[in-house]
Amino acid sequence: MLKTRALSALLLIPPLVIALVIGVPAIAAVLALVALLAGLEVFRLLKAAGYPSLSLFGTALAVTIVLEAAFRPTGDKGILLVAVGTVLAGVGAMARPDPRDGLVVWFTTVFGALYVGLIAFVLYVANTGPAIPAGSAFSALSSGQGWIVLLVLGAYMVGRQIGRHKFMTHISPAKSVEGLVGGLVATTLVTCLLLAGLGQAWVGGLVLGPLLGLSAQAGDLAESMLKRAAGSKDSGTLIPGHGGILDRIDSFLFAGPVVALYVLALAG
Repeated sequence: MLKTRALSALLLIPPLVIALVIGVPAIAAVLALVALLAGLEVFRLLKAAGYPSLSLFGTALAVTIVLEAAFRPTGDKGILLVAVGTVLAGVGAMARPDPRDGLVVWFTTVFGALYVGLIAFVLYVANTGPAIPAGSAFSALSSGQGWIVLLVLGAYMVGRQIGRHKFMTHISPAKSVEGLVGGLVATTLVTCLLLAGLGQAWVGGLVLGPLLGLSAQAGDLAESMLKRAAGSKDSGTLIPGHGGILDRIDSFLFAGPVVALYVLALAG
C-alpha cells in the first residue's frame, strides 16, 4: 500500500508542478481535465446513490464553467452560463416519462455540474489575487502562482484521522475533534506565513486561516457524504492507492470560493 501511494504521488506531483511553473494557462488546462474526470466520478456516485441525471451534459457543463473562468477571468458572464445550463438541463429532463423522475434528473444534473464547477474558483483566485510586491519572499512568483500555492497548501492542512473524540461519524467515522483543531491551527500558521511571503499583512491569516481550514474540512466531509450515500469507499480507481480524482480535490471545491472571497475583499 505504501509503495502504491508513493508511486501515485510521483505520477501526480510533476504535472502539477510543471503547470504551476508554466503559469495560469497551463493550470486552466489541468483544471479542465480535472473537471472532466471529477464530473464523471460525481455522476457515477450520484447514480449509485439512486439519483439519475444527464451525466454527460452535466460533466460538459462543469468543464465549460472552468473554461469560461479561464478565458474570461474578469468577466461577469458566469451566471449567464449557469442559467443557460440550468435551462438546458430542465429541457432535457422533460424527456422522462414520469415527471417526478424528470425533476430528480434536472436537480441532480445541475447540482453535479455546479459542485464540480466550484474548482473554477482556483482560477479566480489566480487571476484576481493582489500583486506580490518587490522584495517579498515570493516575489519571484507571479501573483497567480503565489495565491494558488497558498490555496493548495492551506487546503491540504485538513484534520488528520487522529484523536478519540469523534464527530460527524454518520458521514466519516474517522474524523475527530482533535484532528479538526490540529488542522485549523496548522492551516492558520501556514496561511500567516504565506501571506507574509506574498507581501500581505500576516494578521490576515488569523481570519483566512480558520476559514480556509473549515471550508477544506467541509469539502472533505461533503464528498464523504456523497460516497456514503453511494455505498462507495472511493470516488473512483483512477489513482492507485488514492482512489479517484475527486478524492484529491474535494477540499479545494469548498476552499476555493473562500480564498476567492478573501482576495476580492483585498482587491476592493
